[in-house]
Amino acid sequence: MTVASAPAVATRSAARDRWYPLAARTALPLALLLWLLSLRLVAPLDRMGDLGLLQVLPPLYWVAVLLLTVGFGLALYDRRVAPGWLAGYVLGLVAVIHATPALLYPTLRYAWAWKHLAVIDAMLRHDGSVPHAGVLDIYNQWPGFFMLNGLLQRAAGLHSLLGLASWTPALVNALLLGPLLLLYRSVTRDRKLVWGAAWIFYACSWVGQDYFSPQAFAFLLYVVVLALVFRQLSVRPESPERGWAPTRLLLVLVLEATIASSHQLTPLMLVSVLLVLSLPRRNRRVTLPPLAGAVVLMLLWDLTAARPYITANLSSFGTALLTPDGNAVSGLAGLGAAAPGQVLLAWIDRGLSATVFLLALLCLVRRPWVRRTGLPLAMFAPLPLLAANSYGGEMIFRVYLFALPATAFLIAALALQPGPRPRLRALGALGLVLTLLCGLFFGYYGKEKMNHFTTAEVDAARYVTDSAPPGSVIVALTANVPGFYQHYDQHVLVQLSQEAPQDTALLVRDPLAGLRLAVDQTGPGVPAYLILSRGQQAECYLTGVLPADTMARLQTEVQATPGFAEVYRNPDAVVYRFVPSADGAR
Repeated sequence: MTVASAPAVATRSAARDRWYPLAARTALPLALLLWLLSLRLVAPLDRMGDLGLLQVLPPLYWVAVLLLTVGFGLALYDRRVAPGWLAGYVLGLVAVIHATPALLYPTLRYAWAWKHLAVIDAMLRHDGSVPHAGVLDIYNQWPGFFMLNGLLQRAAGLHSLLGLASWTPALVNALLLGPLLLLYRSVTRDRKLVWGAAWIFYACSWVGQDYFSPQAFAFLLYVVVLALVFRQLSVRPESPERGWAPTRLLLVLVLEATIASSHQLTPLMLVSVLLVLSLPRRNRRVTLPPLAGAVVLMLLWDLTAARPYITANLSSFGTALLTPDGNAVSGLAGLGAAAPGQVLLAWIDRGLSATVFLLALLCLVRRPWVRRTGLPLAMFAPLPLLAANSYGGEMIFRVYLFALPATAFLIAALALQPGPRPRLRALGALGLVLTLLCGLFFGYYGKEKMNHFTTAEVDAARYVTDSAPPGSVIVALTANVPGFYQHYDQHVLVQLSQEAPQDTALLVRDPLAGLRLAVDQTGPGVPAYLILSRGQQAECYLTGVLPADTMARLQTEVQATPGFAEVYRNPDAVVYRFVPSADGAR
């Protein structure tokens, strides 16, 4: 065996050094081109099953994701590649993940986004608080998000914000990049850690709270406040600039006031993280002013504008405080009735979430310097709220989301910090990031069979909400109907899956009797409309909220019962009209 000469080795090394930055600059446009081409090869959306969008995306899509990740790794490790390319890669990842549904689906994704558009419409019609809001009265008491968007809609002269809502996930995630970079640059100047943490944040953000909602809006503002606080904490303690400049503190207070008026949970998360960051004495000059502002603004809002909701739910808040163990696991129950694919997805989500926290904890052991950054405190700060309230079974996922800006950086510090065998370490980091991305795609795309809607479903819902006379009852098995809440102030809305447990049990045994019991509670003689649609069937099957055959059985009985008139039908939905009488629907 001959040993290569030193000049030959140097030549190969120089050629490799020239190849790396060229490959890094080429991979980004090529990956985005392959992604756009792959969208033309997506299988028909009606072929989605238990695993949602994963079952219809073509292999070329995954090639684009792999190329984007490898190219980002090359750009990250080669300092000759300008930071603008790193920004392009991260925004490219945002586009590939979050713009794909907007480009593929003919209508707005996710029923809750449709509901929030209905709230904006109602507030514009009433110039503020909506009367007869029913269960949606909570939005009258935290109207900040809706008022701001209503102002935008009116100023732009738009009929609705449907287009904006469709692109909100991509827009919100793109806007998050700025405060995330500010947060991470306040902790370190190592560009691998800063940009690697940003990439890992998006690779782990599977919870799906980025749609058109007060939560997405408030979370964006939360990260901005967190970044501004860490920016001040990065100033030397003895420096006169350590405290707050009046204009910057005013900005923080405005952001806190907007959060307090827009969402119920985010102010508590903000108070919690600022309180925990105030534990070290050296931080208090920075953290106490925004903490005091957050507490005062939250209490001021809750005791005035939101007082009706707070008063009505005081007993449930007290009960939740006494059952911390139940709150912590409430979001992990209920897999027995779900579809097989959804059980798999749930375990992948749990595995990804547990992996993120375990890697962050391992970082605290292996990288002692991160303990001085304040990010471990930001990671642990949401945990007390996990024991305080179940938040409708979602608290465990919200805790994960609010801890993610900190845990993402800790994972980057663990995986990307220099050490022996740099090439092997780089390959290990690449494998870790690809594994996290795999978990993200399962969690984020796995429920798309029920989250996306066809134009036929939209048409059916619009027919019901537009043609039903004021005071009518609109009935659905679940609220997974696009536009179900449109004109909610004019109609009585009945969601059969959310009735009392004994009423739901009756519905499962005898669908027509369950329907009659739910509608008769509104009084005889009131016209009622029953809408059954593809999305409701998908939700029943995927989540098990009702047995998968409930809609078919109900439709069979309705068609065979006199008094039900079929008033609308298309391939994905059917609408029946009936008038309950004193002795039942006939």
